[in-house]
Amino acid sequence: MLNKLIVLAALLLPACFANADDFKAGELQIAHPWSQELPPNAPTVAAYFVIHNSGKTADRLLSVDSPIAAQAQLHEHIKQNDLMKMQQVPSVEIPAGGEVRFAPMAYHVMLLDLKDRSLLTDGKRFPLTLHFEKSGDLTVEVTVQKQPPQDAQMHAHAQ
Repeated sequence: MLNKLIVLAALLLPACFANADDFKAGELQIAHPWSQELPPNAPTVAAYFVIHNSGKTADRLLSVDSPIAAQAQLHEHIKQNDLMKMQQVPSVEIPAGGEVRFAPMAYHVMLLDLKDRSLLTDGKRFPLTLHFEKSGDLTVEVTVQKQPPQDAQMHAHAQ
């Protein structure tokens, strides 16, 4: 009996870690939250992830916050007069059965007035709480990386 339990545990162990960078709130799945390592004097940092909504109704990301920053804002990049411009947005709709990608040159979270820079080095993690209209609050762990992830890796769980 003990041998069967050990074999079962060994078979299930990889499944426990397969989605280590995925987080769930209701029908929403947040995949691979990440941030790029920046120089120590950088005044702000951005966080990225993919939100997939497997539900039948839309939801809305209303706001975000993190203990490493005094302010956290939702931003997007838009093209205006042949120039890319970043602007704050009040919320982001997550369509039913769809996804929204927070990525460089797209939607992203800007963390301003950084308080704790010790968590902004390669391999470290910091908490980021997402506040959804219907799914409530969800705290994810953002992984800091020297390089942005490969597109396929970043979106693997959101496809």
